[in-house]
Amino acid sequence: MAPSQQAKSLKSVRGLLAGLVAGLCLLGGLTEANAQAPAKRPPTAPQTTPQAAPQAAPQAVPGFWDPRRRPERPDLSRLTVIRFLTETDYPPFNYTGADGNPAGFNVDFARALCEEIKVTCTVQMRRFETLVDALTSNRGDAIIASMAVSPQLRARVDFTDPYYRVPARFVSRKDAVMPEIRPEYLEGKKVGAIAGSAHEAYLKAMFTDAELHTYPNDDAMRAALRRGEVDFIFGDAISLAFWINGTDSADCCAFSGGPFVESRFFGEGIGIAVRKGNDVLRQALNWAMFRIWEKGRYTDLWLRYFSVSPF
Repeated sequence: MAPSQQAKSLKSVRGLLAGLVAGLCLLGGLTEANAQAPAKRPPTAPQTTPQAAPQAAPQAVPGFWDPRRRPERPDLSRLTVIRFLTETDYPPFNYTGADGNPAGFNVDFARALCEEIKVTCTVQMRRFETLVDALTSNRGDAIIASMAVSPQLRARVDFTDPYYRVPARFVSRKDAVMPEIRPEYLEGKKVGAIAGSAHEAYLKAMFTDAELHTYPNDDAMRAALRRGEVDFIFGDAISLAFWINGTDSADCCAFSGGPFVESRFFGEGIGIAVRKGNDVLRQALNWAMFRIWEKGRYTDLWLRYFSVSPF
């Protein structure tokens, strides 16, 4: 994740099993809360396969498609190629593979979409901050780069339906895990968050009786939890999932409670951007995304990349 700080912030304040997902697939069924819309944060140890989780719990795969709202198959005859644009360094979503070619969750998802639509697919890697300009100047047809939908970006591009979200979650030390978290449960508890983040704003609005401690970055916040200076930390669940299952956490900690995905704080989700007015491609991608989820391929892809679920 090497883009400029400004571009980074554009992303992160920026998905088990098909049968299991049917009940969980609608995020309306999840407690709503959130993560800063268009900013991204590098997960801990992203390019290595995380070690197996000590507790074998069922993996939770998010789904964002309503089986009762099956989209009609659009006219795909005008689509012959889709030129996907993605970024260079945001593992495990986008990175350069050992063979020098684009790799990652977004890249594999793009290829699955092209297989479903039955068109030729190319994937070009660019610096994140150059992606929208490249799309609007017709150097590509769609951006699949963990780009969070925001009002500012909607003014320049159109978006598909979300194909994942960045939920917010609480993490505690393993000896203090809580299966459910409500504001009244954290009265008087010390809770860490990144200063100036949507997570801090959410805590201030919803967990008013908790004792809020802010930190300048993820490393400082996580270290405070390891040392026992705070009882919980609250942040980007995708980054936290990699940290929990990586070596940096020293097996100290685990998620407490479920995901918070309220769009007012944590954004509308992650979508695929297309040029303004390109409804043919947007509708084709929406149809293909539903088909991939319905067939269970989305679940397979998610489980390949996320051994600890952010949800």
